[in-house]
Amino acid sequence: MAEPNAKTRERLVAGAADMIRRRGLSATSVRELAKHSGAPLGSTYHYFPGGKQQLATEAVEFAGDTIARTLDRALERGPLEGLRAFLATWRKTITSADFRAGCPVLAVSIEDSADTAALDAAADVFARWESLLERSLRRHGAGRAEARQIATLTVASIEGTVALCRAKRSAQPLDRIRPQLEALIVHATS
Repeated sequence: MAEPNAKTRERLVAGAADMIRRRGLSATSVRELAKHSGAPLGSTYHYFPGGKQQLATEAVEFAGDTIARTLDRALERGPLEGLRAFLATWRKTITSADFRAGCPVLAVSIEDSADTAALDAAADVFARWESLLERSLRRHGAGRAEARQIATLTVASIEGTVALCRAKRSAQPLDRIRPQLEALIVHATS
């Protein structure tokens, strides 16, 4: 069991990820984060002396780890199951928030206000997701170059499609990309 201080810190990081996925980095303030997370304002500065940028970096890492764990578990059953789990995760994220939330990693990636550490964390998260997919594809028969290309295409497609879903207020774009991504995986692993 985590210590009370660790729980407060985790709650703040998770709260930051949630706010960034809903509002973006620029519209997320430390004061609102404390209120959103139910933590005293002083605790945010205590746990995150680097302020908003440190919180953004850790929120990106938190979101990345959360998705990576889900993806990694599903990929144990193969790349198709990994793809399906990845799509299902984003479907749940966008629909449960009535299309008002997306990916905090993408949100930080496109914001001018993100500092180098937050951008580096986002790049690392995307690379990790790609690497998980690539390794699974390779284990199931895809060649190195093809696995790398499909992994990048998958992450880029899903991230871009999440943005389309938010704009269109519909999960239909996710439904449209699924058969094509599945076909690529089947072809590469046959």
